[in-house]
Amino acid sequence: MAQKIVMPKLGNTVESVVIVEWRKNPGDSVEAGEVVCEVETDKATVEVESESAGTLLAQLGDVDDEIAVLAPYMILGEAGEDVSAMLGDDTPAPQEIPASQSIAETPLPVATPQPKGPAHESGDSVGSSPRARQLASRAGLEKLPAQGSGPGGRVIERDVQAVLDDQPVLTPAAQSQGGRAPEQGTGIGERVRAVDMDSLAQQVPTPPLYSQDFPGPVDVLPVKGIRKVIAQRMHDSLASTAQLTLHASASADALLQWREGYKSSPEDLGLSKISLNAMVMFAVTRVLLRHPELNATYHGQEIRQYHQVHLGFAVDTPKGLMVPVIKNANSLSLTQISGEIRRLAAACREGKASPDDLSGGTFTISNLGAFGIERFTPVLNAPEVAILGVGSLTNAPVERDGALALEKRMGLSLTVDHQAVDGAPGARFLSELSSFLTHPEWMVAL
Repeated sequence: MAQKIVMPKLGNTVESVVIVEWRKNPGDSVEAGEVVCEVETDKATVEVESESAGTLLAQLGDVDDEIAVLAPYMILGEAGEDVSAMLGDDTPAPQEIPASQSIAETPLPVATPQPKGPAHESGDSVGSSPRARQLASRAGLEKLPAQGSGPGGRVIERDVQAVLDDQPVLTPAAQSQGGRAPEQGTGIGERVRAVDMDSLAQQVPTPPLYSQDFPGPVDVLPVKGIRKVIAQRMHDSLASTAQLTLHASASADALLQWREGYKSSPEDLGLSKISLNAMVMFAVTRVLLRHPELNATYHGQEIRQYHQVHLGFAVDTPKGLMVPVIKNANSLSLTQISGEIRRLAAACREGKASPDDLSGGTFTISNLGAFGIERFTPVLNAPEVAILGVGSLTNAPVERDGALALEKRMGLSLTVDHQAVDGAPGARFLSELSSFLTHPEWMVAL
């Protein structure tokens, strides 16, 4: 008997996924435990295995479609079964909106132009995908197409986009103006402006625009997947926390000498690959234990201070910023931390990091020194109460034995959530971290 198979939970924080690739097509046989599709979570690309065996009768989402966790994403059953009735039954039921109905309960903009042509008229439909309905609602489209290009004629996002592509684009001012919109406006990219709406009602000519008024070719990039999650988290972080950034610097001369010694060490010791970044992260794990206020998370009514340091570090990947976490970093040696940095960074860049690799942090480090950035304002990885930004090495004048000399100094920028951490504890942490980096022999003794 045919049954809908739901998208499994792929991590405690994963609420939805985006389909990247289907490994099985309708009509293919599927075994339990066999990979049927590849999806992108907010943090990584994951292969989804079928929990049941059968024949794949229908895919309930196309590539680039967003599927909620625990929502159906395919139908399995016996070969040849008729599942047309199931295709029109979106789950959960309260979200289903037939194509002949209005898309949203909220009022639509007055100036919304009506879809043109018989291909856009509403009628009986086999159903629509959540992404299609969301796009139509955001765009103020009153009715869905009667027939879509999805499985069984299901209306999917690209069908709605095709309708919208046939309509003029109104500026916010034009939408609030009201009235009938012309097919072509005088704004950038032929957008309909408020003055264009007036011209229809009053037949007032508008001044011509010239080529210099247009920006030229533009690449439009959809905000989705990891980029969408980054945008939301950065916004939420700044909106929900009181961020204060303190700047300091530390002498890096001793660190550089130690690193040179590692490079010339016997190869079988594995020390030659230790980077300055690994040495800074090692120092942070030791200093944090002496400043528990910084190794903490803020939850409104309580602050949780952790006895172990679970150290997150920012990694630049082709898909955007990711923050893997080295668990129990305070119990690892410098060599072990260096190895974990390489392993986790590679997993992130290859899209193979697991949800566990990317969760559970208590403190985060972001290093932009390789890009020549001396100091910056790192944004908190909420609910963590602190994040350290590491800058580049610069030559700084110092006095030694009554003479002027130059030394290498490393920029350090600490952002704290002032709701949970005052400026003085943050300053003490930065001061002690600077001392430990200046005297690395101290940290290896702890």
